[in-house]
Amino acid sequence: MDAPKKQRLQLAAAAALLGLAGGLFWRFLGENGGDSEKSYFYDLSERKLFVAERSAIPPIKGINDAQADGVRAVVVSTNGQPEDKTGRRIAYLETNSPELKQDLEAARANGTAPAIGRGAAQQFRLVKRPDDRDWVSLATPEGEGIVSEWTTWGGDQPPVVCNP
Repeated sequence: MDAPKKQRLQLAAAAALLGLAGGLFWRFLGENGGDSEKSYFYDLSERKLFVAERSAIPPIKGINDAQADGVRAVVVSTNGQPEDKTGRRIAYLETNSPELKQDLEAARANGTAPAIGRGAAQQFRLVKRPDDRDWVSLATPEGEGIVSEWTTWGGDQPPVVCNP
């Protein structure tokens, strides 16, 4: 085979492989969508998970009525396989105090930074386990314990956070 013909074949093969790689990458992005635009929430009165926009500021309207009893739920897979729904468990619930929710909504509406700074806001973020009665501030040792204890769950595989 002469050199020009061999170079054309190599160029055609390289172009075909590049096109295939690009097509596979495009398909991956279409299926995965990158970061999910949705998040898990939990209706406190119904005691059920539901999915809402990640950008929603809890508490939000729940699934059964107009009551704002929908809080963010951090769902983890205890078997390390988020696609396996049998291994999923709610690690903790999170919401905002009325003061922080109002501040965040006002900042969003005005296109400004929240008046409550990021560090101070941790005092107004509230967490609890699904079966706990009371909410606690994330800025307390108890709150920090609640949001980190799930990392020790699971067996052979470390638990991972699940997205809808």
